[in-house]
Parts: sequence; structure tokens; C-alpha cells
Amino acid sequence: MLKKTLFFFYENWKIYTAIILTIITFLSLYPLKQQASFPGEDKLHHLLAYSFLTICLGLRKPENYILILIFLSFYSGLIEIIQPYVNRFAEIEDFIFNNLGLILGFVTGAFVKKIKL
Repeated sequence: MLKKTLFFFYENWKIYTAIILTIITFLSLYPLKQQASFPGEDKLHHLLAYSFLTICLGLRKPENYILILIFLSFYSGLIEIIQPYVNRFAEIEDFIFNNLGLILGFVTGAFVKKIKL
């Protein structure tokens, strides 16, 4: 069962990645009434969201995966730049945790592929 599930994500990695990127974009640009009450409270969310974004990329590891990772990193930075214009808060720490998530998700996907597929 696990192997079938992994194969499904392996085959449909582009759709999965597009859906997760759309969700991240929406949640990142949705206006907030106030910033999190405890500084750094949302960093885990950034790490997890971007890990989920690239886990299938690591599982599939397409020929141009480095360019995709670079694009996603720039996209993450662009979102941080846009956020102050939609009543959000741009933070360099968010960008750092986004990129850590990109790497963590990719490495996790590649590791799972190596041991399960």
C-alpha cells in the first residue's frame, strides 16, 4: 500500500507541487489583522509548508530539479517582498525557514525514494 501511494506521488509530482504552491501563496498573501503574538511563532509553519512543497520533487528528482529549487527560493523571497503591501509582515527569518524547508523536503523525498522505491 505504501509503495502504491509513493508511486502515485512519484507520477503526479507536478500536480501535487502546483497545488501546494497555490495553497502557500494564498495563505502567505491573505491579510492578517495582527502579527503573531510571540515572535517566531510561525517559523515551524514556514518550515513545514515548504518541506511539503518539495517532498515530491525529491521523490521524483527530475532532470531540472536544481532550477526548480532555485525558482521556489526566489518565489518565496518575492512573497516576502509583497507581504507588506497586503497587510502582512515581511521577515528575513521567514525566508530563511522557507529555504530550510525546501531543502528538508527535497532531502526527505530523495531519502524515501532510495529506501522505498
